[in-house]
Amino acid sequence: MASFTLHGIPVSRGIAIGRAHLLAPAALDVRHYLIADEQVEAEVERLQQAIETVHRELQTIWRELPKDAPAELGAFIDVHALILSDPMIAEMPLDIIRTRYYNAEWALVTQIDELSAQFDEVEDAYLRERKADIQQVGERVLKVLTGTAALPEPDGGDDAAARMIVVAHDISPADMLRFKERAFGGFVTDLGGQNSHTAIVARSLDIPAVVGMYKASALIEQDDWLIIDGDAGVLIVDPSPKVMEQYRERHARLMRERKKLSRLKKMPAVTRDGTEIALLANIELPDDCPAAMEAGASGVGLFRSEYLFMGRTGSLSKLPSEDEQFESYRKAVLAMKGRPVTIRTLDIGADKPLDVAEQTALNPALGLRAIRFCLAEPQMFLEQLRAILRASAYGPVKLLVPMLAHGFEIDQTLAMIEQAKTQLRDAHVKFDPLVPVGAMIEIPAAALTLPLFIKRMDFLSIGTNDLIQYTLAIDRADHEVAHLYNPLHPAVLYLLSTTISIGAKYGVPVSVCGEMAGDTKLTRLLLGMGLREFSMHPAQLLSVKQEILNSDLDAIVPQTKKILRTLEHLAIAEAVERLRAM
Repeated sequence: MASFTLHGIPVSRGIAIGRAHLLAPAALDVRHYLIADEQVEAEVERLQQAIETVHRELQTIWRELPKDAPAELGAFIDVHALILSDPMIAEMPLDIIRTRYYNAEWALVTQIDELSAQFDEVEDAYLRERKADIQQVGERVLKVLTGTAALPEPDGGDDAAARMIVVAHDISPADMLRFKERAFGGFVTDLGGQNSHTAIVARSLDIPAVVGMYKASALIEQDDWLIIDGDAGVLIVDPSPKVMEQYRERHARLMRERKKLSRLKKMPAVTRDGTEIALLANIELPDDCPAAMEAGASGVGLFRSEYLFMGRTGSLSKLPSEDEQFESYRKAVLAMKGRPVTIRTLDIGADKPLDVAEQTALNPALGLRAIRFCLAEPQMFLEQLRAILRASAYGPVKLLVPMLAHGFEIDQTLAMIEQAKTQLRDAHVKFDPLVPVGAMIEIPAAALTLPLFIKRMDFLSIGTNDLIQYTLAIDRADHEVAHLYNPLHPAVLYLLSTTISIGAKYGVPVSVCGEMAGDTKLTRLLLGMGLREFSMHPAQLLSVKQEILNSDLDAIVPQTKKILRTLEHLAIAEAVERLRAM
């Protein structure tokens, strides 16, 4: 196969070299090859095992159906189980393997195609539509056969895993959590933007990634050699030996530079003129805390609690209980050993739905999400608030509320926090009654009415990802408009600098916990605006610290003021580059 190059959106820096693992729905178009006599029974057994696996999957789905599930759903699963047991599916493909020497996938598809053609000739419309059921059953078996239904367990341990590059049409935030448990060299997706949650998790895992590649999953074949250039947003498929050697050398150089950065772990983050800067970590789960501690974080600036809730299909009754949440929060607090942990209340909605199948809003980014969702589900919200407050008995905790925009939302939220405290007091449960409460500034309306927040809240945290999205009317998960997402837009810079300066004026701490905080290209710009608290993924912390150690605020502040008076994008970008070079 000739080498070719694909271009996408770079979202996580670095270089990865490895074999492709396609994480995509199995299609009814599979590889066709003939097998030898001695392989026949092994191939028959492989197909039989795949059919048995799907049988078990269907039984599990049937057992776990919610009590209020429609009766049709159970009937639908029963139909699939019957189709799977029918000799036309369970036995005929085995005969094809034995007589025609087809591989298992080819034999199964051949039989499904023949059955589908027979159903096309049936006059009864209802029976004719059963072709779709047969094809869906075939899809399930093929997913097991081809291994595209799940992430693999690589042979050879961590070294083999590091050489594996995942290729997918798209990966949901919930699916991305599985990467926490496995080591992979990198990944590429057809969809996604610079600040989609898939991209954010890639950066948190510190693995090279490129998204928005459109047809990558269709053009790349299983086990193709791939090179990801996460800096340039380039994917090289089946590279030549010369190109491979060049990238191996670059990869080795990057590893040496990363090793040098590790020497900064125990150094305080202080600018050249002596200004101390707080560097905090963003985490998704308590298990991320060791990485935060290892990177030298002075605390957790953002614990995204929604990752405890995601992947829970069905009604609210399936969400994590108060005790389950409490144990997770307590685990994080204890793991940080006295450093503060800022826990954000549930920020569900938009590209982080509880259940993708239940997402029905026309524009979920503007719908019932984050604090709106929590206020609409007061019992669920009170459970989470109690769990967070209970964790505060084990170490310093700060409570952060997302997507506030109205004074009445702030008042309702504070009233519910007081209600949760009262409930804990009545139950004689320990908690810190002085837990600081902060607001996310991520809606332009919030940034433009800061006095509402200043007089009610203990601290502010700017969520730049959503602030940019809402200011520029850009869906950050939509690859078709991802190129318009611009953190250096003058309107975004105005809202950022205004929030930071007003917070400083009134003595209310302000941090940035969005992706801008971890972007070393913007570190000096944020310092020049007056930001003194950055929160980012642990993997980004040492690179940002290096920028801070080399920064002189006396030189940076005047240049930043000039940038904030500039309106033309190109002029802003050039000025930021000059700022980096100072």
